[in-house]
Amino acid sequence: MKKIFIFAVLSVIAFSNILAADSNAPALYLDVNQPVDQRVADLISRLTLEEKATLLNHRGPTVERFNIRSDQWNQCLNGVKWDRPTTLFPICLAMSATWNTNLVHEVATVLSDEARAIYNGWHLNTNAPGEHKGLIYRAPVINIERNPYWGRNHEAWGEDPFLTGRMAVSYVQGLQGDDPHYLKLAATLKHFAVNNVETDRQKLNANVSERMLREYWLPHFRDAVMEGKASSLMASYNAINGTPNNINHWLLTDVLKGEWRHEGFVVSDLGGVKTMVEGHEKKQMTYVDAVAQSLMAGCDFSDKEFMDNIPAAVREGKLTEERLNDALTRVLRVRMRLGEFDPFDAVPYSKISPAVIDGPENRAVALKAAQQSIVLLQNRGDLLPLDKTKLKRIAVIGPLADRLIMNGYNGKAGKTVTPLQGIQDQVAQGTEVLFAVGGVVIDPSPKDKPFDKATELHKAVELARNADVALVFVGTDRQVEQEGHDRKTLGLTGNQEELVKAVFAANPRTVVVQMSAGPLTVPWLAKNIPAMLQAWWPGEEGGHAIANVLFGDVNPAGRLPHTVYASEAQVPPLDEYDITKGFTYMYVNGEPLFPFGHGLSYTTFKYSGLKLSADKIKANGKVNISVEVTNTGKRAGDEVVQLYVHQVKSSVKRPAKELRGFQRISLKPGEKKTITLTLAAEKLAFWDEKTHGFVVESGVFDVMMGASSADIRLKDQVEVIR
Repeated sequence: MKKIFIFAVLSVIAFSNILAADSNAPALYLDVNQPVDQRVADLISRLTLEEKATLLNHRGPTVERFNIRSDQWNQCLNGVKWDRPTTLFPICLAMSATWNTNLVHEVATVLSDEARAIYNGWHLNTNAPGEHKGLIYRAPVINIERNPYWGRNHEAWGEDPFLTGRMAVSYVQGLQGDDPHYLKLAATLKHFAVNNVETDRQKLNANVSERMLREYWLPHFRDAVMEGKASSLMASYNAINGTPNNINHWLLTDVLKGEWRHEGFVVSDLGGVKTMVEGHEKKQMTYVDAVAQSLMAGCDFSDKEFMDNIPAAVREGKLTEERLNDALTRVLRVRMRLGEFDPFDAVPYSKISPAVIDGPENRAVALKAAQQSIVLLQNRGDLLPLDKTKLKRIAVIGPLADRLIMNGYNGKAGKTVTPLQGIQDQVAQGTEVLFAVGGVVIDPSPKDKPFDKATELHKAVELARNADVALVFVGTDRQVEQEGHDRKTLGLTGNQEELVKAVFAANPRTVVVQMSAGPLTVPWLAKNIPAMLQAWWPGEEGGHAIANVLFGDVNPAGRLPHTVYASEAQVPPLDEYDITKGFTYMYVNGEPLFPFGHGLSYTTFKYSGLKLSADKIKANGKVNISVEVTNTGKRAGDEVVQLYVHQVKSSVKRPAKELRGFQRISLKPGEKKTITLTLAAEKLAFWDEKTHGFVVESGVFDVMMGASSADIRLKDQVEVIR
């Protein structure tokens, strides 16, 4: 039977090679008037086995017979990666803190404009300076922030699947464009799935229940695939329940391509095949077997190992030609839709000029994103905003006051504005701005430039003592949290907390600005410092945005996309993947330091008139929920209206609250707006491991509208009936 199978495979290969050799066959794949799938099938019919293998190496050589260049792929997480400046936006976690999906779409549109502009530049001039990359981009990262220690939390969008899903859809649609025929870029969702630990990430095994997978680890990927139409996904290094994701047929084929009907491709993480041989399987698997198993499981695109081993895998009967052609179809379909096989001028995005790159309009979007991301954590005694006209001397202090922290997946920074520069640009004439580093994020090594902590701390204290206000900038940098290493602590590193305490003792008018990526567990600061902002790693215009907020030119309305735990003891073990054991706002044990969704304003808002369009709905129904929000203060400002639900009685443990809607609105003083959010009954479901499906139980559900997960203003109930 095996001999018959191998003979059949070899016959198919031979037939494909005959077709490939037929130079008289019409070049249907170049005809822009033909359906994409027919064009792809025509091209595949012309390829030899070796050419097919080459085209599935994302950094392979050019297939000379057809002049098909490998895409080479690129990155654009919060700035297009290039060897010259592009617009640098706040980190994705900061963009999530805007709770503004329209703004995220706008940011992603700028990213795709600049990526296309770079492509257009070198396409029109093969000698154009700079890297010549293609149009497949490895963004966004939408892994979920179950683990606050994860070194890559800043690349993602927070701890909540619903919020992450909304952000992911907006980002993907902004990258890929809205043309019905052509893709602007091809977005790649990373890292699929259950990936949020850096330690031993290439051989880590995550033990996760079926229910947790379906309720927590996969919903945002489903949204970005089914609604956002993401072109590709990257299989993560880790295993799920003993099966490495690169060869996880259930994940890559049954769920992604079967249930979710994904028509794009799956790409391995860099070295993903190699981990099958040298990581998870500890050299028990050959490269031919690793390649065959990866492809048969649903991984379509990879490294040099695919090119080198696909022919042998097919000839040995370990990889079917049918599956190989399916992988090629998925990859080439995306490349066809990017316009690579069409006349350049036929693609509408070919008109985007390189002149837009980091231009004034794009920088304005970066500024707006930074402004809207800043979270006012606390403001006792209304210390903020500062009145510029009453300040004669400002002390700007801290190791992050005059630095710009960059994420590893953005472009080269051009003109950037640090907090110190932003403050200097915006103070009233005659105001002194004095600067002292005061401390360090990480204690210097013997190889670093010597730093006298005691002397620098003393300088900072003296500046603070003689200033009208002290602004202290503390947080994290890439030595603390970054790809490849997780955080060792949720607190401030180096001598930063000592610095804050000393400055505050010298000047009670102290404002702390947190310039961190992930959450900071700083209970002493929360208890003692009158005013604190979370300003993240804010991008090229971050310094101006921070100054705008400090001086009241912008009213802050960012909201936390994660829980800030009160203590590290509150966080469950990092190998616990069941979030019901105490992770996130949904199941946190005890009170957090700052709750999910939290953020204050320089004005006040009143909620009233909560109305439900029905008090009973069926399991396949929906209810519209409206509320009136009034700005009752003296300043214009934004409010983020948040909808949470809770099942009153359930057969399984359910979240204390679960986000199911939100909207950011702008209100002038005294202005009132009615907000309506729609709640589908399917969003009240839980995953039933007995029936292997989502179930909406009959019963009563609390419907809560508020300003954060801990600040519920109005509450009603809806009943699900059969």
